[in-house]
Amino acid sequence: MKFLDEYLKINDIEDSSWNGLQFEGKENVQKIASAVDAGIETFERASSSNTDFLIVHHGHFWKNGNPSINENSKKRIDILYRNGMSLYAAHLPLDRHREIGNNVLILKMLNAKIKSEFVFSKDKNIGWIGKTNKLMTMQEIEKIINNKLNTKCVCLSFGPKKVRSVAVCSGGGNYDDFFEALEKRVDLYITGDTSEIYHTAKDYGINVIFAGHHSTETVGVKMLLEVLKRRFKIKTEFINIKTGL
Repeated sequence: MKFLDEYLKINDIEDSSWNGLQFEGKENVQKIASAVDAGIETFERASSSNTDFLIVHHGHFWKNGNPSINENSKKRIDILYRNGMSLYAAHLPLDRHREIGNNVLILKMLNAKIKSEFVFSKDKNIGWIGKTNKLMTMQEIEKIINNKLNTKCVCLSFGPKKVRSVAVCSGGGNYDDFFEALEKRVDLYITGDTSEIYHTAKDYGINVIFAGHHSTETVGVKMLLEVLKRRFKIKTEFINIKTGL
C-alpha cells in the first residue's frame, strides 16, 4: 500500500473521493485485481477469482456521501469482510498521473507527447494537452480509439481536417473543460461523457470525441496492474464490467 500511495502521489490533489485504502482486508496478498467501479457485482467477481487486494478508480467512500455502513452499503462491505479483501481507491490521482494516468495513456494511443497541462482542480491539473507526431484525420483517430478502448465514439468533426493538438479529460469532462479546450485552441478535445455542446463546437470550429466515461477510465487501472506485476511478481486480473456509459 505504501508503494501505491507514493507512486500515485495519492495526497497531491484534493478530491471528492477518499483515495487510498478504503477497507483493510487480509495481510497476505497473493492476487491483485483492478476495476473501474466499486460495487456489489465488482466485489463478487473479484472474490470469486480469489482476489486479495482490489484497486478501483471509483471507490466506495466519497466525501459528499453518507459514510454509514447500512442497507446497500453494508451489502458491499460484507463481501469485502467475508473474503478478507482490501479495497483501494485512486480517482483523480489516476486520471492525472504522468506515466500511467488515463489521460496520458489516451494521448499515447495517438503517439502524442505531453505539451501542457489541462483541466484544473485547486490549481492541480487533471488532464493533459498533447501534440501528435504527425497530422491525423478524425477518421484515423476515431478508429484507433474505438479499437484501443473497445468503444464506439461519438464524434463532432467541426474542426481542422488534420489534427495535431489534442486535449484529453477522461471520464466526465464538463462544460468548463470544453471551453478551456476552446480557449487553448486545440484541434481536438477528447472526453468520456457526452454533453450538449454540438452547436458551440460547430460554430467555434473544434473537433470533439466522446469515447465513453467507463471506456476512457479502463486504461489507468489496467496499466497500474502491469506496474504491480513487474514490481512484486504477483498475480493480477482486470475485471471489466461494462456500463454502456
